[in-house]
Amino acid sequence: MDFPRSSGILLHPTSLPGKYGIGDLGKDAYEFVDFLKLTGQSIWQVLPLGPTSYGDSPYQSTSSFAGNPLLISLDELVKEGWLTEDDLPVSADFDDYVVHYGPVIEYHNEALTTAFARFNDKATPKQKAALEQFCEENKDWLDDYALFAALKDSHDGKPWWEWPVGQALSTPEEIKAARQALEENIESHMFRQWLFHDQWAKLRAYANERGIRLMGDIPIFVAHDSADTWGNRHLFYLDEQGNPVVIAGVPPDYFSPTGQRWGNPLYRWDVMKQNGYAWWKRRIASMMKKFDLVRIDHFRGFVNYWEIPASEETAVNGKWIEGPGADFFHEVLKEYKMPIVAEDLGMITPAVYELRDQFNFPGMKVLQFAFEEDCKPSIFMPHNFERNSVVYTGTHDNNTTLGWWHEVSDGVRNCVRAYMGPVNDPARDLMRLAMMSVAHTVITPLQDVLSYGADTRMNHPGIGTGNWTWRFHQSALTEQVRFILGDMTYRYERWPYTEEERRKLREGSVHGTA
Repeated sequence: MDFPRSSGILLHPTSLPGKYGIGDLGKDAYEFVDFLKLTGQSIWQVLPLGPTSYGDSPYQSTSSFAGNPLLISLDELVKEGWLTEDDLPVSADFDDYVVHYGPVIEYHNEALTTAFARFNDKATPKQKAALEQFCEENKDWLDDYALFAALKDSHDGKPWWEWPVGQALSTPEEIKAARQALEENIESHMFRQWLFHDQWAKLRAYANERGIRLMGDIPIFVAHDSADTWGNRHLFYLDEQGNPVVIAGVPPDYFSPTGQRWGNPLYRWDVMKQNGYAWWKRRIASMMKKFDLVRIDHFRGFVNYWEIPASEETAVNGKWIEGPGADFFHEVLKEYKMPIVAEDLGMITPAVYELRDQFNFPGMKVLQFAFEEDCKPSIFMPHNFERNSVVYTGTHDNNTTLGWWHEVSDGVRNCVRAYMGPVNDPARDLMRLAMMSVAHTVITPLQDVLSYGADTRMNHPGIGTGNWTWRFHQSALTEQVRFILGDMTYRYERWPYTEEERRKLREGSVHGTA
């Protein structure tokens, strides 16, 4: 696993600036890469990139393989000649700081539909061949996904288990008929996936050329209403109608007396093992095409996971079930070598740490978790860090650090001061604490780099609406912000120096890099 001493930024592409209501893979994404390069960052971490559905959560995607068409740069399609400026009037419904998903989805769908029609009319043989090649190279997931998306469109977005039985359960006659009846819409979804993957590949190449690695996120479970589940029902605990028998979640704890009922269908790990976890191997292979390293969300689920009967309304009456453990990683990693970060937060047992350490995966440390009312010792305090760790001030599920600072008690704030001295700027002071730690990697949410408050929080776990909407304006990346971030990165030797430059740095002969 390749983890040099480094630092990076957590920012989902939807949060980028742009004039079409949501961040995309166009000019502003490239300018953000330039910002990372200028400040000595080595990693851009994003959330899952799949198409989203109800609730707009990237963790409830309709596919683990597909990309979110809302991220396609419409300006790039103008350059290609598949859209015109007249096709893209700037909408009054768009906000520079908040994604309003309803109007955004409608606008982008209309634009992409227009682009597909113009592609069919004007594309060169070379361009059409490129689309055909993409479809052929990705048919192991794309055929099912495009059909699933087209069927979902034809049923007004209803979940697949509410479709006519033959389509829901994929009887050959019904599926053949659907492919014929929905051919144009299926091709439109394939076109959108080609655009997304082409634009993402170009952005990744641009970042890699500048020393920036892209870090993805793999949710351990998939959504029930997804092409993953619909097309692979035998791999999940579903009844004959496609409804889950048991579902995922976490048990009651200090934060929730009824636990969390996530609702994701659970894998039949015994069935997956019979063919060498082939579906997971395809999933990892897909991630390797997009990213340089990945974080696995809810890593403890590979050791054991909380199984809840689907009939239960809460997570109280569940039980722990043994996961696939080391056998899974032995099988997958012998074919796919990819740096993996284990999200080992929450109710963690020694067996989880043992599995993590067996494969030398770095775990996560979150500084907001380090401080409590009584200042008792914590594994999240920097003096307890192992080098093989990735430290965050907070994550997408936390409040921003400034928001956290204002919501915690005086006792917690006093604990922070006792540990690190006076606090002048909570976000940047915790960022400095992370940067100076022994952990080989530091990832800071952009909100903390900018010292933003609770109104820019990305997600409130347990609240189903109003999340994933924050955007920043390009003017926020000021010279002062660049200097503060670059200076910390340089000062704590996280700038991506060559070995010779590092030697000179230690000898005091490298100056003024930031």
